[in-house]
Amino acid sequence: MRVPASRHPCEKAPVTENHSRMGESVHDGAGAAPAGEGAPPILALQGASNAVIQEALRAFADRRRAEGVRVAGAVEEFVAGSAETCLRDLATGRRYRIHQDLGPGSLACRLQGAEIAEACEALRLQIIAGCDLAVLSKFGKLEAARAGLVAAFGAAVETGTPVLTAVSPLFTPQWRAFSGNLSRFAGPEPTALDDWWRALAPAKARPGHRRAG
Repeated sequence: MRVPASRHPCEKAPVTENHSRMGESVHDGAGAAPAGEGAPPILALQGASNAVIQEALRAFADRRRAEGVRVAGAVEEFVAGSAETCLRDLATGRRYRIHQDLGPGSLACRLQGAEIAEACEALRLQIIAGCDLAVLSKFGKLEAARAGLVAAFGAAVETGTPVLTAVSPLFTPQWRAFSGNLSRFAGPEPTALDDWWRALAPAKARPGHRRAG
């Protein structure tokens, strides 16, 4: 199954060929080597609300950073009393507004295409500069259309960097086509995430695993 290479109408900045090979599925990439015995390099979370899953992503990133793991990525944050949503860069703390609250009854598009593209480029650069783990907030509508954070996913696969993410249930078929055998699903329970990470530990030291100089 292939997802048509179309963009959401609110996305202003398409991912270019120079930024990623993500016009195809990630398992087509030459750098997409599985990360270890029985442990796929990508773990995709489902089975809870988006708020619960985003908190699980954040907490996992915090646990790994406390161990000295170099983490790149971003999680969604929700503005209290508002429909606005931000992406918070886990390395820099910068917040990118991805949904704008235009008030009740508004029919205008709330997606902030320019800020999403800026966030994606920042994450892509962090990943290719060298990290041990990429935490990417979600594979959703934009990513299924080969936009959103898709270039950051591509950078992680091409550099052999493990990825923790979430997948919107509506886009599970597109995710399966996109990731192939490089991923599996899990719930957001801390033990499931930590077990996955421990299973990856031997692969992190394999020859050719890319690290910063």
